Amino acid sequence: MTAQPYHHGKLREALLERAMETIEEAGVDGLSLRQLARDVNVSHGAPAKHFRDKQALIDAVALAGFQSMNRLIRDATQSGDDLRDRFVRVGKAYVDFAVEHPALLTVMYSTKHHPDSSEELRNTGAQGIHVAQAMIAEAQEAGVLADGDPGTLAMVCFVSLHGTALLAAGGHLDGTSVEDVVTATTDTLWAGMAAGVPSAQPSSTTQLSS
Repeated sequence: MTAQPYHHGKLREALLERAMETIEEAGVDGLSLRQLARDVNVSHGAPAKHFRDKQALIDAVALAGFQSMNRLIRDATQSGDDLRDRFVRVGKAYVDFAVEHPALLTVMYSTKHHPDSSEELRNTGAQGIHVAQAMIAEAQEAGVLADGDPGTLAMVCFVSLHGTALLAAGGHLDGTSVEDVVTATTDTLWAGMAAGVPSAQPSSTTQLSS
């Protein structure tokens, strides 16, 4: 927990950091602007300068969560030249983030898909799947993966890894390690894309985003 006062441009970041911690500790219902102010040692009205209400705070938390997750995914895509290894690392980065921040991940997606979500949040939330789509297209151009619509294939990968992430975060892997499940999932996805998936053609599915 933050234990020092924040001033100037640091307060917003301190409030977001503490809000993320609170979500993991007590869920969204445990969030309170007044309590956050106490936690970071500022006046109870100070958070209102940055967040007009609790929903504005939640929106900002969701955006910050996606930005943090996207950084991890981008770093994973740049860690080596082997396309398959990069694909595995991206999958692991996503699942590791989910395991470390399960409650935050739920808030991120529920807020992103809310009818009143901002365009910035929707665009930021879709960046991860766009990275996956670009990686798949690159592997296809290199002749490593078979032809198929990269958008559809990226969505299939997201659905599979998101399911893995939720099960791992909830401790529902029945004794199997997270690493083993991620390896099995990414191995199966890669093998399927390398062999070719007849149904992986452009469709309305490609309009979905993570």
